Amino acid sequence: MGGGGAMATVRRKAAKASARVKCEGPRRVVGYVRVSTERQADEGASLAAQRRKLAAWCELYSCELVEVLADEGASAKSMVGRPGLEAALRRVRSGDCDGLLVAKLDRLTRSTRDLGELLDDAGRRGWSLMSVGEQLDTSSAVGRLMVGILGTVAQWEREAIGERTSDAMRQMAAEGRYTGGPVPYGYRLGAEGGRLEVDPAEQAALSAIRELRAAGLSLRKVAAVLETRGMLARSGRRWSAGSLLNVLRWEDGAEVAA
Repeated sequence: MGGGGAMATVRRKAAKASARVKCEGPRRVVGYVRVSTERQADEGASLAAQRRKLAAWCELYSCELVEVLADEGASAKSMVGRPGLEAALRRVRSGDCDGLLVAKLDRLTRSTRDLGELLDDAGRRGWSLMSVGEQLDTSSAVGRLMVGILGTVAQWEREAIGERTSDAMRQMAAEGRYTGGPVPYGYRLGAEGGRLEVDPAEQAALSAIRELRAAGLSLRKVAAVLETRGMLARSGRRWSAGSLLNVLRWEDGAEVAA
């Protein structure tokens, strides 16, 4: 089963398990909404759309939505530096509100560790976390369990996607295709811009660098020798120890096929 299928299965089970405890949850809740990019706003995850979901949930389950706090243009990778979230957490931690309500868990955080810390904090201080999209309410033991499972599955999906992306990028580089970013030293973009081609002058400099390093010369001495041979860096300036180190670090990583 793919990552999306696994997440969908967990969500269905969570909804069934938590449906019967919804009305036992907190009465006074503070809402939190977040968007990180303009694209999200265009695709239905806008702040206004999230607010409507929170209001509808509270009306359905007879909860008082005390306030909705927002962070616009904020990433969910970290909970630091998000004034809206910090204000929402102050309200539940102070006891002013009974729970924190979000449209989806990923509006709150994408970190399993952060989510775990929030659940621990909620347990210690006696407030609850609720999500409209996943139909979860941590006022029950079942809700707390399912939130933890969902967070773990979500992190696994992100890591799996990251691994597949990295593998694909390395394969493209091995095939000589341009993967974006700075062009590696020793290569240049082809006429169509989609493939890398060998740059003879830079390859000659690379060969000299390898030979000098194999002879035991320090980076500073290599730079001095290259200068005497009239070999300059791509910038047109003299080589430095730092620029040589950057080239050698790339050489030790994924090589690009000629």
